[in-house]
Formats: sequence, structure tokens, C-alpha cells
Amino acid sequence: MKESLVENTPLSIPTTSPPTTSPTEAPAPSLLDNALVWLMAVTCGLVVANIYYNQPLLAAIGRTFRLSDSSASLIATATQIGYTLGMLLVVPLGDKLERKRMMLLMLLGAALCMGLAAWAPSFSVLAGASVLLGIFSAVPQLLVPMAAHLAPEASRGRIVGRVMSGLLIGILLSRTVSGYVGLHLGWRAMFEIGAGLMVLLAALLAWKLPTDQPTFSGSYGSLMKSLLTLTREQRPLRRAALVGASLFAAFSVFWTMLAFYLEGPAFGYGSDVAGFFGLIGAFGALAAPLAGKTADTKGPDYTIALGIVLALVAYAILGFGGLYVAGLVIGVILLDVGVQATHISNQSMIFSLVPEARSRLNTVYMTAYFTGGSLGSILGGLAWVHGGWPGVCLVGGALTAVALLVSRRYGRE
Repeated sequence: MKESLVENTPLSIPTTSPPTTSPTEAPAPSLLDNALVWLMAVTCGLVVANIYYNQPLLAAIGRTFRLSDSSASLIATATQIGYTLGMLLVVPLGDKLERKRMMLLMLLGAALCMGLAAWAPSFSVLAGASVLLGIFSAVPQLLVPMAAHLAPEASRGRIVGRVMSGLLIGILLSRTVSGYVGLHLGWRAMFEIGAGLMVLLAALLAWKLPTDQPTFSGSYGSLMKSLLTLTREQRPLRRAALVGASLFAAFSVFWTMLAFYLEGPAFGYGSDVAGFFGLIGAFGALAAPLAGKTADTKGPDYTIALGIVLALVAYAILGFGGLYVAGLVIGVILLDVGVQATHISNQSMIFSLVPEARSRLNTVYMTAYFTGGSLGSILGGLAWVHGGWPGVCLVGGALTAVALLVSRRYGRE
């Protein structure tokens, strides 16, 4: 008998997409008005920004504690490790515990961690607070499955896209905001402001967010074991995870190396221009709701393929036209639109597989996604050292081609 994924009763998980309705799923369109969708999007953006605030502040942090640049950069690593741990160990509990209460507690925990970081007397205290901050900042990975649960089937992709657009804009703009605040008010002020924002969000969600009853009543051990069961038995989930990991790796190759390229002899720009390209990327993220709507009407496979092709075109433009600012701008927009369209469509598709296990499906997918991003950063650095900008574009294009090959071939026999 297979390990139960819901309620401790045997459950056979289909290997192809089942109908999206389920006795355990009770969509409540009346609970999900436009104001709530926008609140979810804003929450995702502000919470995920916690992970990236520290990156422009690392040099200032190093000066405060008299550390080398490499030592100060461990703060960014610590936060990313915490976020990965949060996705892997905490997010699955969204199927076992009431999500609203979980998110409120996590937001308050994030506020406490940011307050501790703001007043950290030593580097070790700041590093410990950063790990915990990453764990508590996994709130968006609970909120997105909740939005998918509350959304009507016919508009699920569009609503997930709108919520995800907030997360994507938060990732892209957090560095710009943090750099400005750090320059004018000091690095500790950014963490103080972030702490206040988390408390404000907790109050708003306590007021507006509906409760969301869990569907899993087994032990934590069986909950975690079910992640392996889902991965083994859901071929579409494996395909989505591989496509997402490959494409986010390609995305990270570009964004990790862009600042070095802009500051190099080809352009000679400063970090402020790199921040400007983050603003351009945010416009690409605004395409996420449109991608979700297209996935609703034409199916996720169509939008996934379209997104990957856009990313391939982007890398062709970046490779051949990257010596010109216009080429970089067009490439950035196409790359961001392509990656976000594929990501939203992947999520829309996996959320329809086993509705009562959406938090765990999201855990599997997002863990693979961020693993791919980490790998892309490493490969981007190697490509830059050995091949310069052409090497970066070649590696990014190759990873995008892998995503296309997996999307079209894997598990479709």
C-alpha cells in the first residue's frame, strides 16, 4: 500500500493531469476579490524582498564589522540557505496546518529577525538572524498555492500570474530600494524598515485573508515522505521541475554577470545603471498575469513553449547585439517575459495535478527552481572568466535549449 498523501487513507496519484476539481477542493470565488488578489501580490513582493535587501549592503556591512568582501558576502549566502530550508522543511506544512495562521506567525518571525539584524552587535548574530530570516520569508510559497486553491478553475492561471507578478517585481526592485536606503540612511535602517513592513503585512492579512483548512492529517514524517511519492508518481511535476530549473539557471547566468559586464571596458557604467536594468526587468515581470491568462485559454504547454522560445530569442539578441544598450534592453525584456511566462504556466499546470497537495507540489517545483538558479550563478561565473560576454550568452542559450528539449521530449512518449 502506498504512503497516503491525504488524511492517512490510500490514495493513488495519477501520472497525467486529472480534472482540476476535487471533493477536498472548495474554491470560493467570492472570497477572492481583486483587492485580496492585489494584497497577496504585494505581500509576495515585500516578503521575498527580505531575501535580497542585503545584497547591495554587503560592502557597508563589511566595513561595519571590519570584514573582507568575501566574508561579508556570507550574509547573502546565509539568507539564501535559510530560504531554501524554509521551502523544503516549512512550506509542505501548508497542507497539514492552517495556512493563514502559519503565514501570520512567519511574518512576525521575519519582523523579529529583521529587528535583530538591524541591531546586531556582531557579525555572527547578523548571520544567524539572516538564516532565520530566510526561513520565515518562505511566506510567498504558501500564499501562491492558497491563491490557486481559492481561484475559480477558469481563471486560476491569471490569478496565480497576478500574485506571482508581485513576487517577481519584489525580487527585481528590492536591490534598487535597498541600495538607495543604505546610501542615505545606512544599512541598519533597511532592516528596520523591513521589520515594520512585516508587522504591517501581518495586520492586513489577519484582517483580509480567509482561513484555509488543511487536507493532510498524517505525521510530519509522512508529509515529508510524500514529497518523494509525488515526485516519483507525477511525471508532469518532474518535467515542470526540470524545465523550471534549466530556465531559471539561464536567467541567473545573465543577471549574475550583468553588473560585471556593464562595469567593464565595453560600457564603463556604474552600479546605478545595473539597478536601472532591474527596473527594466520589472516591466517584463508585469507580463506574468497575461501569461497566466494565456495558459487558461490555450493551455500551459502552449505558453511554456512560447516562453522558452522568447528566452532563446533574447539570448540571441544579447549575444549578437549586447555591445549596444538597445540590444541589452530588448534582451532583458524578452528574457524576463519568457522566463516568467514559463514559470507561471508551470505552476498553473502543477497546481491542477493533486489539488489537495498544492503546498507539497510547490515545494518540489520551487526547490528544483532555486537549485537551478544557484547552478546558473556558478556556471555564469565560470563562463565570464573563461569566455567573457560571448561565453555567458552561449551558456545561457544552451541552458535555455535544454529547457526546450526537456519540455518537448521528457515524459511525452
